[in-house]
Amino acid sequence: MKECVFDLDGVITDTAKYHFAAWKKLAADQLTLQLPAEFETELKGISRIDSLIRILNWGKIREHYNDQQIADLAAQKNDYYLKEIANLTASDILPGITTLINQLQEHDIQLSLASASKNAPFILKKLGLDDRFDAIADPAKVAHSKPAPDIFLEGAAEINLPPAECIGIEDAVAGIQAIKAAGMPAIGVGDPHELRQADEVVTSTAKLSFVLLESVWRRVNS
Repeated sequence: MKECVFDLDGVITDTAKYHFAAWKKLAADQLTLQLPAEFETELKGISRIDSLIRILNWGKIREHYNDQQIADLAAQKNDYYLKEIANLTASDILPGITTLINQLQEHDIQLSLASASKNAPFILKKLGLDDRFDAIADPAKVAHSKPAPDIFLEGAAEINLPPAECIGIEDAVAGIQAIKAAGMPAIGVGDPHELRQADEVVTSTAKLSFVLLESVWRRVNS
């Protein structure tokens, strides 16, 4: 194991509530839709445009919007979201993540970020982690969003390592599928049944450690 590829939301920090608040505001203000709370899980781990298309399909209004209008709505949602996360600080890093990063770097493991969010560099800076990562995969460079493997492959390519030398951490089903499709062992954070395709699942980021990641990587590659 030479590299750990992290998802952002639900692994390093949790801005899902801010994402959904922004989507709810956009839906109500611009689409006259009231998103139910349970719809939040439908948007987990996928790109902004894919999220918007799911909302439009759910509201049965997809055919009323062309590509430019969809792009404009997605940009409006991002404006709402950026206002929501303006006050993020290091206190918003999830439990155990700073310790995990320290452990990985002590063992000379490269760190990369594979997030669907174009705001990932901004969020890492707000958290004070922007100088801890060796690479950030640019979602604008990939053709297909999760569950396709593209963003995780890009995370490995940024550091010039083959996927077989990497391990990935995710909290969403689409993300676990993307890691596995990239040919990497997958660590899930969350519900063991929901994330059963992962090679190992922990219920909290506080349970992540270098020892765990190394043992899973060795087990999968034995």
